Amino acid sequence: MSMVERARLSVDGELVNFVEKEVLPGTGVNAEDFWAELAHILARFQGENLALLAERERLQSAIDGWHLAHKGRALDSIAYRNFLTEIGYLVPEPAPFQVSTDNVDAEIATLAGPQLVVPALNARFALNAANARWGSLYDALYGTDALPGKAVGAGYDKARGGAVIARAKAFLDEAVPLANGLPWAELGGVSDNIALADPTQYVGTTDVGRMFVHHGLHIHVIFDPTHPVGRDDPSGISDVILESALTTIIDLEDSVAAVDGADKVAGWRNWLGLMQGNLSESFVKDGQTIHRRLNPDIMVTRPDGSTLALPGRSLMFVRNVGHLMSNPCILLPDGSPVQEGILDAVMTSCIALHDLRGRGGNSRTGSIYIVKPKMHGPAEAAFTNALFDAVEDMLGLPRHSIKVGVMDEERRTSANLGACIHAVQGRIAFINTGFLDRTGDEIHTSMQAGPMIPKGEMKTSQWIAAYEDRNVRIGLACGLSGRAQIGKGMWAMPDLMAAMIEQKIAHPMSGANTAWVPSPTAATLHALHYHAVDVFARQRDIAKEAPPGVDRLLHIPTAPARNWDAAEITRELDNNCQGILGYVVRWIDQGVGCSKVPDINDVALMEDRATLRISSQAIANWLHHGICTADAVDAALTRMAAKVDAQNAADPLYQPLTSDTIAFRAARALIFEGIDQPSGYTEPLLHKYRLAKKSLGA
Repeated sequence: MSMVERARLSVDGELVNFVEKEVLPGTGVNAEDFWAELAHILARFQGENLALLAERERLQSAIDGWHLAHKGRALDSIAYRNFLTEIGYLVPEPAPFQVSTDNVDAEIATLAGPQLVVPALNARFALNAANARWGSLYDALYGTDALPGKAVGAGYDKARGGAVIARAKAFLDEAVPLANGLPWAELGGVSDNIALADPTQYVGTTDVGRMFVHHGLHIHVIFDPTHPVGRDDPSGISDVILESALTTIIDLEDSVAAVDGADKVAGWRNWLGLMQGNLSESFVKDGQTIHRRLNPDIMVTRPDGSTLALPGRSLMFVRNVGHLMSNPCILLPDGSPVQEGILDAVMTSCIALHDLRGRGGNSRTGSIYIVKPKMHGPAEAAFTNALFDAVEDMLGLPRHSIKVGVMDEERRTSANLGACIHAVQGRIAFINTGFLDRTGDEIHTSMQAGPMIPKGEMKTSQWIAAYEDRNVRIGLACGLSGRAQIGKGMWAMPDLMAAMIEQKIAHPMSGANTAWVPSPTAATLHALHYHAVDVFARQRDIAKEAPPGVDRLLHIPTAPARNWDAAEITRELDNNCQGILGYVVRWIDQGVGCSKVPDINDVALMEDRATLRISSQAIANWLHHGICTADAVDAALTRMAAKVDAQNAADPLYQPLTSDTIAFRAARALIFEGIDQPSGYTEPLLHKYRLAKKSLGA
């Protein structure tokens, strides 16, 4: 890459052109000021960022030493908690407080519904997610296993269509009941007025149907007696469209493979298109060229004749990278690479100025929403708050225009969640759990405590139950209800919608007003849960209970006295190695950071770096404590490489895994060097091997 000097910074020439020719025009920020202010922010925050990373290592070293000194003894929870307090891992709880975040859009503060997370590098996925604000319930039921059976033959299967219509109308009976107990199945031809049991649920008419509302979510009933479905329905209803993904996270972190300036510019360029409202993408599917762009708003004529515009697009967050990684796209005057999280904060906020200037149609309250992942404790949250202050000053924005989403996915953050929220209390708009990363950090933090229980058993361990419980209760105690989202994690199996419908209702029942789904179709089906559960009523009930203490959260999931069965060990190694190889080969060879990756049982799972972290740390822990041998791990990698090759045989871009390929070496390094990786993160090794692959012209 060619480097260009700007304000004593050495900057990737592609980044310079992108900033000066695409980002800054229309923002009111001139290029000279931009580079000068960026240099000032880097000079101020780069050193502090590195000091926070050094503090992580100090604490980890102290915890390792404590476990080694107490090896062979049962954990004394009081002594352990006192030790963590003495070294500064646990900090005092702040006095009771309420967050003061304001100017938060309703989709985040006062509504409850599904949330999508999509890689910023894929414009098509980003457009699909942004447009998933509305989804066809008929399509979601017809084309998935949400209803038993499947469509028979080509074209419209009338029998399955009838089952879909019956299920959709049963939903309407529950969410928008008609007057006098009349079921929707007996509704005759549509007239100007449809009598409802609660007339306030009627919003108005559109050019194709009627709009209703329940629990704040809109339901668009389409009437078209000329449509094949409408012809078979006495009422002429041809579809039921649900307000689905209220919010979407455009991700620059775990779901992307961005290792240099070219990759970063590609992701920022898609974010720019979304903030300007002009992102588009064309692709060929089944021999046809499809053009995709952002959906317009939906216009509704109210009963009084006035017009209401309902947003046609999901409200968008952008997820920046965490504090760990640097990027060679900018070199500081001393030659060191820029800390990527600092640069992301500046770039994504500057790009969002286009939306704030009225071009993009995202936030209607003048806010920029940035999710900040992988923060360890309140000092790192305070650092983010100060950084966002500086970016606001750089861009001439009012204080707290930039809102922050805190990913509660590291053990030190979970244990100090109230203090973390306090550190960003003026701008917090989101907290969210993350089982996979949180489990990876659990394993790495307590690496020296002993062999960990298998990955599948983590979901029923003491600490994870406490973690999920505390997240909601602490958020409510800090006043997030009505001001911010409290979120839960991903349903990772996009093809298993019946199971999702059965199980994922637990998330709104927990008091979370959003939860992650893997596709627009899943968002529509998950929206049914937010009609079934009044989340804000649940929050009022849950808020009456005090948050639980920290001791259960600090329970370490080791199994020191377990009689390990050889077959169980082999199964666990195969399961983890297959997942690692299946994900890494796409990341390294194709630069794909998130996709449906078949697991060892050929079930497609949405995988990202968080999955990789838990799997690699789990094997590294067992290796360290002698539960398995290096030879056994290598044998599992060899077996699973053959399986991954077979699973990807139909991919013309796929390169088979052999022991000397870069992807295989990367997967092996994640395991055998896992204990030495900072916080067990996979990024340093992934970036190293991806850059090596790119250097070969991949």
